[in-house]
Amino acid sequence: MSDSKLAGQFFDAAIGLLERVRDEESGSIAAAGAAIADTVAAGGRLFAFGAGHSSLAAQDVVYRAGGLALMNLLAVPGTVGVDVMPATLGSALERVDGLASAVLDSSPARAGDLLVIISLSGRNALPVEMAQNARALGLTVVGVTSVAYTTGTKSRHVSGGFLRDHCDIVLDSKIAIGDAELSAEGVEAPFAPASTVVTSALMQAMMATAAEELVARGIEPPLLRSGNVDGGHEWNGRVMREYGDRIFYRH
Repeated sequence: MSDSKLAGQFFDAAIGLLERVRDEESGSIAAAGAAIADTVAAGGRLFAFGAGHSSLAAQDVVYRAGGLALMNLLAVPGTVGVDVMPATLGSALERVDGLASAVLDSSPARAGDLLVIISLSGRNALPVEMAQNARALGLTVVGVTSVAYTTGTKSRHVSGGFLRDHCDIVLDSKIAIGDAELSAEGVEAPFAPASTVVTSALMQAMMATAAEELVARGIEPPLLRSGNVDGGHEWNGRVMREYGDRIFYRH
């Protein structure tokens, strides 16, 4: 069987986007990593939020081997993934005014904490309202989004603004409107989205920078080890005990 031409084209497109964010977003990645380190050093807590497929990149930095133990998922019921039935309900909930404020008000988030909000388009009510309200509460807000949507689409929030308009730091994923890298003869719709690959890479680059910043300040980054390597459970147990008051994904 010959190699797939389209598979190669997708890898090329994804690599090209990764190279762009590496080179063009290095300043924003550094700023976000420093802000996370500042929050950890000051005793603050870390949260990540994303709706729909944007939630995948948020989940990718929560409770995982090689990740910061302090990163918590700020979940909005019905928007985390395709487990809700019907799946279209998740998309509808992203456009509901007031949902973000209700979730924030009942969450542990408080002034001095940091929230990473991931939204590819940044145009729906949920991420915009989440950013507005989090900043009003005194949180530092990092937005991971595609800036292209701000010039090629209209906001669905009452303010007319996008996620990028309400963040302290913005990381641009460079994803084109529509999130599909390939087209082919005989295929009626564009396909092969790369937003998950690129956004997850931005998140991990940001977390790596945070670890680097913490070490530079003489603070051991509270990282988790794999439970599938010898000593991993014991290591993680120590980290969880030491930082238990800032970890909310366990009882």
